[in-house]
Amino acid sequence: MEQFSIRKATVADLKTLKKFEQEIIKAERPFDETLDKDPISYYDLRELILSEDALVVVAEADGKIIASGYGLVKDAKTYLNHEKYTYLGFMYTAEAYRGKGVNKVIVDSLMDWSRSKGINEVRLTVYNNNEPAIKAYEKSGFQKHLIEMRVHLD
Repeated sequence: MEQFSIRKATVADLKTLKKFEQEIIKAERPFDETLDKDPISYYDLRELILSEDALVVVAEADGKIIASGYGLVKDAKTYLNHEKYTYLGFMYTAEAYRGKGVNKVIVDSLMDWSRSKGINEVRLTVYNNNEPAIKAYEKSGFQKHLIEMRVHLD
């Protein structure tokens, strides 16, 4: 197994992280006809990196960032049995490193961070037809929970 390390992202990583964001958008376009035309952005990465309620992590191999992810503490709906939860997003692994356990280590590090904040509920969203992502998250213990449905009215 190739060696890689996980660390907290810094503002100095933004150039690489913004490239990762565009790769995520490119990969998700086939699953979502509602995405606007490029250029679009999903995240305020600088704000996430600087936030006390978020943790952005990266994986590095040979001094190069190869993967990313974030955890963001959010307020739960008042009717749920938990007050807060961690939402995971910005999950990206460079193609050459996929299937090598990098994403699982990132997810595990974000779960550990959540536990350290006293949070025991972790959620994420994934497109229903994105089977590789679903399988990867299931390996980390995630289970399908809700399906969001939509219709476009002419």
